[in-house]
This record gives sequence, structure tokens and C-alpha cells, in this order.
Amino acid sequence: MLKTTPFWIDTVTSTCPISPLPAQADIAIVGGGYTGLSAARTLAKAGLKVVVLEQGRLGQGASSMNGGQVSTGLKEGAPSLIKQYGPIMGRELWEASVRAVHLVKDMIAEEQIACDFKLSGSLHLAYRPRHYDHLARKADWIVKHLNYHEQTLIPKEKLSEHIGSEAFYGGLLDHLGGSLHPAKYLQGMAQAAVTAGAMLCEQAQVLTVERPISQGDYQLETTQGLIRAHQVLVATNGYTGSLVPQIQRRVFPVGSYMITTAPISPRLQRELSPRDHVFYDSNRFLNYFRLTPDGRVTVGGRNSLDPHLDLHESATYLREAMLRIYPQTRELPITHSWGGRLGVTFDVMPHIGRVQGIYYALGYCGHGVTMATYLGQEVARLMSGQIRRSPFMEIAHQTYFFYRQKPWFLPFAAAFYRVLDQMS
Repeated sequence: MLKTTPFWIDTVTSTCPISPLPAQADIAIVGGGYTGLSAARTLAKAGLKVVVLEQGRLGQGASSMNGGQVSTGLKEGAPSLIKQYGPIMGRELWEASVRAVHLVKDMIAEEQIACDFKLSGSLHLAYRPRHYDHLARKADWIVKHLNYHEQTLIPKEKLSEHIGSEAFYGGLLDHLGGSLHPAKYLQGMAQAAVTAGAMLCEQAQVLTVERPISQGDYQLETTQGLIRAHQVLVATNGYTGSLVPQIQRRVFPVGSYMITTAPISPRLQRELSPRDHVFYDSNRFLNYFRLTPDGRVTVGGRNSLDPHLDLHESATYLREAMLRIYPQTRELPITHSWGGRLGVTFDVMPHIGRVQGIYYALGYCGHGVTMATYLGQEVARLMSGQIRRSPFMEIAHQTYFFYRQKPWFLPFAAAFYRVLDQMS
């Protein structure tokens, strides 16, 4: 029977202490995913009284539902970053994505988080022959302009050493890429935040946030009662609601979906992924896939941007994608199908910002494992005065007049991307 719950959540048991709602805190963080927990850990280590307010259970959003892929880079490619923001800022933004991988690695080691973490390489696969030419040019550019030597170009004739598939025309291997168990990672981050002194409150949806004229603190009304805080951080990414409308207008939700199969034999595991890489292809409507720690095939992606697709329908599409990649899996049953929401910005860049004195960090566009961890720490350091600036706060955060509460434009954008994929 197909389960429509995330496979990752099925394999963990929450043991992290949950606190009652306090009356007051130095900093209130709205959202208990990677961003909020990373920020809470950093702020608590700085000696501040921090509370995380999660509307449901910790990690019930994309932080426990994603593909668990760790990789460098942002959604916007490095050449585009340099072109758009200039050589100094562009390089700083790209290098932050490399530091983000090291932050994840170092946090896991320091906090002893058992989340099946490994840096076994991330392989960007060319879906068409001309996509491979683009990857080759990209590899040369990154070495020349960024002095980054952690990538290896894999021609089609060598691809069988890395993946048991005939569907691709070569690839670019990033040796600093890898994988983790996203729900175990989240639980470990939560425990690290608690150990540092943060309080975590579940089932505490924030209904309103106000700053009375007569006093400096913010007052937050939650489903558990009122709390006052000197500062507020909104860390809700793809689940950002209308709590602060000016923040909601800066990010919109995009659906992403995954399936997982029953466990496969060790022989088939070695055939499909000889070096245990994580994979993603070069389409705009891309698929990302890997083996799970217990030897299942898991495939993610979308053929729509809709965050409300039927999970049986998306399972059918993703199974077809899996069979295009791995015909060897035809007899494998699908055990889980689920979906989550990415937070996407109009310029496909992560952002730190401040609206009405309220901080936010969001917009990871599918790079949330690393960048949410990194921006959570970055915004926390800004709020606590440990750093004075961040490039993610200095780049302009684009909004459009036509987006208020509902991203009505997603079907049109999806149709456009399908055409681009067919023409590429």
C-alpha cells in the first residue's frame, strides 16, 4: 500500500525536549526548520534567550521532506552571479555556498549528529548532448574565475563508472557534494539548539506580531498565548503566510515531490550507483535522485510548480521518470509518495532582510539543506551583533505588484519552462 507520508519522517522518532511557551524572550523565531534551528543554536550560544515557535511539529515542512542532497552553488549559476552582482559581490555569494557545505559538515561533527552524512560527490547529469557542452564550459569557467578545483568532468563513455544508466550524455561531478538523512539532521539540529539553551515550542502558530508604540518589545499572539520579544525572525521559507504581508510578497511556494521504493539488493545498489553519488539532471524541470541509507531508490522532482498536486498522480509521474533513468527498477514497488514546498524568490536568490524591524531569511530555491543552515547562522550573527554585514542582506530583494497572497502565475511559468526544456 502506498504511503503518502514522507519516508524520512517514518524512520525517525522525535526525542528532542519541547518547552512550554515562555512569557518573554530576547528573540522569537517563527519557524522550526533548518533556518530557525540554525539561528536558534547560534543565538543561544551567544547567550541570548531564544524561543522557536513552530505552528505544527518541528520540521513538518520541507526540512524533513527534501532529498537530503548536499551541494555547493546557488540556483543562479556562478557566471550569472558575477554578471549580475559584479566580480566581488558575485564571488562572495558563490563562495558562501561552499562555506555552507563546510558549515553543515562541521556542525554535524561538532554536535555529533547521526544523520548518515557523507561527501561522496554530487553528479550533475547532462540530459542532452548540448547540455554536456554547457557543463564543460561551466567547469572551465569556475576553475578560471573562481579557482575551484573540486569538480571533474565525466564524459559519456566514462559515465558507467558512476551511474548505471544510459539516459545521460555525461556529467559534472562536484566532489564536495554528498547526502544526509534530512529528518535525522533536523532532529540533531533541534537537539543542538536545546543543548545551547534555546527553547522549542511546537503547536505554537503565530497569529499576529505587533510592536506597541509605547514599548520597544514585539508582542506575538500564538495559539498557546502571548509572548514578548526584543527581536523577531521569520524563518518560514516556502511556508511563509500572511503574518507579515511585506515578507510574504518576497517569496512564493513551489511544490516538489518525491517517491521511494522498497529496498533493493546490494548488487542492484552497486549497479545503479557504483560510488554512492547523489544525482540531478540538467533540465529546468529537473529530477534529483539517490539511494537511501537503507538501500532504496528515491526520486524527486516535478512536472508542475503546483504545491497541491495529488500524491498518487505525482507518484505516477515520478515512477515514469525513474524508469527512464533506471529501467532496471521496473518491478520495484513504490512505498512512499510525498510532497513539500520550496521557497522561491523572483530572482532565485536566497535573501536576508528586515521589514518593520522584523528580520527574515528565506528563498533557497531547492538548495535548502546547505543554504538554510548557512543563512540561519548568518542572520543570527547579524541580529546578535557578531557580524556587521551579509551579502545576502545587501542584494536587492525583488518583488512584483501582481503578487499578493496567491501565486496565480505558477501554471504559466510551468508551461514556459516545459517549452524551454523541449527546446534546449
